[in-house]
Amino acid sequence: MKAVRTIYCTAFCGVKRVASGLVGDVAVAVKGLVDSGQPVAVFEEATSRPIEIDFRGSVEDVRERIEAAPIDGPVAEEGEPETSGEARGRGRPRLGVVAREVTLLPRHWEWLSRQPGGASVALRRLVDAARRENASLDRRRDAQESANRFMTSMAGDQPRFEEASRALFAGDAEQFDALTQAWPDDVRDHSRRLAAAAFAAV
Repeated sequence: MKAVRTIYCTAFCGVKRVASGLVGDVAVAVKGLVDSGQPVAVFEEATSRPIEIDFRGSVEDVRERIEAAPIDGPVAEEGEPETSGEARGRGRPRLGVVAREVTLLPRHWEWLSRQPGGASVALRRLVDAARRENASLDRRRDAQESANRFMTSMAGDQPRFEEASRALFAGDAEQFDALTQAWPDDVRDHSRRLAAAAFAAV
C-alpha cells in the first residue's frame, strides 16, 4: 500500500497538461485554475484513475489535508511478524486476510482439504503461482487498461477513438499512432506514452 502523498499524478486543464508530480505538488500547482472555475482533471500516473482532491481553503489547507491523509501499512503475510509499532493484543494476529465467498465444486473442496495447511493456504499458493506465471500478461493488461481509462476520459469524443482503442488492445502500435495523430497534442502524447508500456509488454 502507499501513502496518498506519495502518489505520482498528472493534471489536465481541458486538453492541456498543466502539471505532473507528487499529488501535493500538483494540487498546489492547479489550485488557482480550480479556484477560477476552469475544468481540471487529475489522474494517477500508474493506473490513470481520477484523483479527487479537496481544494477548499488555502494552498496550505490543501497540502495539509493531503499530507495528513491516512497511510495504509503493508499487509503482513501469514507467518510474518507485523512491523507496526502498535502493541498487539491477545488473539490471532492480523494477517491482512480478507474473507470472501468462493464457489467451487465438491471435488475442488475435497482436493483443497487434503493439502498441507488446508484450503486457504492452498488457494493462496495457487494464486501466487499463477501471478508469477502470468506476470508479463498482467503487466500488459494493466498498461492497456490504464491507457484506455485515460483515453476514455480525455479522448472519448476525439475522432477515431474507437478504432484507436481497438488498436491498443490488439497491440498494433503503428496503427494506434496513426489513429491518434489528430488528437490534441497533450492528450495524444500522454495516451501514446501510456500505450507504449502496453506495446512494450507484447
